[in-house]
Amino acid sequence: MKISRFLIIAGLFAGGISFGQSIQKFGVIASNSPELNKLNLQKAIDSLSFSGGCLYVDPSNTPYRIAGGIILRKNVSLTGGNAATPRGTCHPTKHQPVGSVIEITDKDNVFITVESATRISGIQFWYSQQAVKDPSKIIEYPATIRLSTDQPCEGVTLNNLTFYGEYLAMDFAAPNGKACELITIEHCYGYPLGGTFVKIDRCYDIPRLLHCHVNPAINRQFAGGYSPAVIDAVIAKKTYAYVIDHTDNAQLIDVFTFGTYGGIDLGPETYGQLTNFNLDCVTIGIHKSGSNTFNRNWEIAQGAIIANVGATSGEIHPFLIEGKGHTAISNVEAFSGKNGALTTLGVSYDFMKVIGTEKCTISLSGCRMRNYTAALPLTVENKNAVIQATGCIDKNEEIYTKH
Repeated sequence: MKISRFLIIAGLFAGGISFGQSIQKFGVIASNSPELNKLNLQKAIDSLSFSGGCLYVDPSNTPYRIAGGIILRKNVSLTGGNAATPRGTCHPTKHQPVGSVIEITDKDNVFITVESATRISGIQFWYSQQAVKDPSKIIEYPATIRLSTDQPCEGVTLNNLTFYGEYLAMDFAAPNGKACELITIEHCYGYPLGGTFVKIDRCYDIPRLLHCHVNPAINRQFAGGYSPAVIDAVIAKKTYAYVIDHTDNAQLIDVFTFGTYGGIDLGPETYGQLTNFNLDCVTIGIHKSGSNTFNRNWEIAQGAIIANVGATSGEIHPFLIEGKGHTAISNVEAFSGKNGALTTLGVSYDFMKVIGTEKCTISLSGCRMRNYTAALPLTVENKNAVIQATGCIDKNEEIYTKH
């Protein structure tokens, strides 16, 4: 009797073999208290660390309430049945997400700390008590996912994750004297009410931040999205959606943010490549710093920045550059306009502001610069900056070739 390959594969998926062991097998169930689920999940993780293994968060019509303080031990993966859900899943009769959903109400503890050789994938993290409409009720939760600082943290993969109501989603900022390596974050979606979605610091072997999306409509299906007042409060914190520093050859590809003060902060001890991005409704699009001229250089290409948020137009800059090093910018468009989702001015002051006193070099090619109020697209306060523009178009639709 012949059995088709399709039936064999279907049987493996139906039996849960491909997903790992169900967390329900270890006593993590939706009707438990958050504390009991935390205890049982930690026991399950600990039991798998010696051999390596995967725990599966079975989809459910009721989220799993789990208290914070969990440690994802070495060699263990925690996975669910969802791809990223950037507008939210929704119960047919209740205002809540469904699927592989972990409900978090713990205000004191990081939800999960990851050690080396770990993976979290296919899960929705829901802060059910977080404010949606009233900014005075925003809860400053600890990070959802944080790196371990007890030991080197190497080889962590986070993908297909969705966050609803987080204050800081992913904190991979190693303290001074510690480090992390090979951190990959991809296809993750959320809207952090603290303004920062991902923080990476002291990652000395190529951190990768890929295909990530920050947007206040993240919970639209079950909560209707965040109010303009909440979005304005997030911007007022003057934080950046993506923050990196002390990194070697960082890779940022296809990243998006909407309604945060800053898009991307490239710290003074970083270098790398940033491509295919969209930074929408921000005050500062990209802030690039540099501590030396040897390897504090960034290649930035193929992107759009809509810088239109601020108390005055004088503080709105698609690019802010300071310190040493080189910045190569190609095929980046900056424009501004109004947006009803938040309070906007609809203009920027310029295309780029260069500050400081140390020599830096900047090249621009094929950039489209418009909707700025200054006479020139570049505001250069650093007299030692060396800048060249080739084939760029200013707000008057004329060629701008140099400063």
